[in-house]
Amino acid sequence: MILIAFEGVEPLDVTGPMAVFHRADEQVPGSYDLRVASLGGTEVVTATGLTLGRTVALDSIEADPDTIFVAGGSENAVRAAATDAHLIGWLTERAPHTRRIGSICTGAFVLGAAGLLDGRCAATHWAAARALQAYFPLARVDADAIYRIDGPICTSAGVTAGIDLALALVAADLGQGVAAKIARDLVLFLHRSGGQRQFSQTLAAQSHASSRFADILPWIADNPTADLSVSALAARSAMSERNFARRFAQEIGRTPARHVLEVRLDHARRDLVSTDWPLDRVAERSGLGGVDTLHRLFRRELGVTPGAYRARFAKSGSAAVAE
Repeated sequence: MILIAFEGVEPLDVTGPMAVFHRADEQVPGSYDLRVASLGGTEVVTATGLTLGRTVALDSIEADPDTIFVAGGSENAVRAAATDAHLIGWLTERAPHTRRIGSICTGAFVLGAAGLLDGRCAATHWAAARALQAYFPLARVDADAIYRIDGPICTSAGVTAGIDLALALVAADLGQGVAAKIARDLVLFLHRSGGQRQFSQTLAAQSHASSRFADILPWIADNPTADLSVSALAARSAMSERNFARRFAQEIGRTPARHVLEVRLDHARRDLVSTDWPLDRVAERSGLGGVDTLHRLFRRELGVTPGAYRARFAKSGSAAVAE
């Protein structure tokens, strides 16, 4: 397995997947021979100033690797890598003889430059998704996915999503039990499935909000079963209902009611995939009321039933719950 790094690479794009595959090889010796490679085989200075030493020169790799990964990095670094004729030529030559080729974060631009995303569904960091689609129109870019595996091409969203992708590949190669033990060792809260959202509605809202909503947004997320009406939220924020609703919509980009609904749906989705709770408990704990409401909202907002969502995304071992 080859993980390609370059000057300005994001260090977590390298070390995150390496930690997963290294632990997998400890559990199942001989499963992965992981090497960090670069064009010249020299030290690589990362985007944070951390230096990666003892990299392998790409041209020194004689046998065709089973798996190739390309890490992401700063905009200038990725642009340089994606336009490096030597690197792109190496990938293009090796691709037909490699079982799978993947990328972490903006490393997808390098795969795109090598023509490897054409006709494939791909993921990248949400902030780069529009540019990836514009540069490579033959790809199908999923701006929200944590990772995507489309045949031999596997791509992931930003930084830590590379760990999720690595765990998914370990599960496919060595079984869910090995991946689950690695997740526990790395103290990961949840082994996320690729089709889940890159970030929660609360984090998305906080990225747009001013200090006046700094306290109320996390409080909403922590209390989905509370009274989250406009009147209650306005009172907690020491604002009039009209002023609260107007300013909230201006800053967050949606009405308070819509935000509350999406937060509660986030809770329901998380509970469905991380627990084996019956649907009535999921509905109650997420603030959505009863099973009928849970079904109605999932069909309307997500186009699937709660049971179908759980079947698609739940971690292995969760008890099935009838719809």
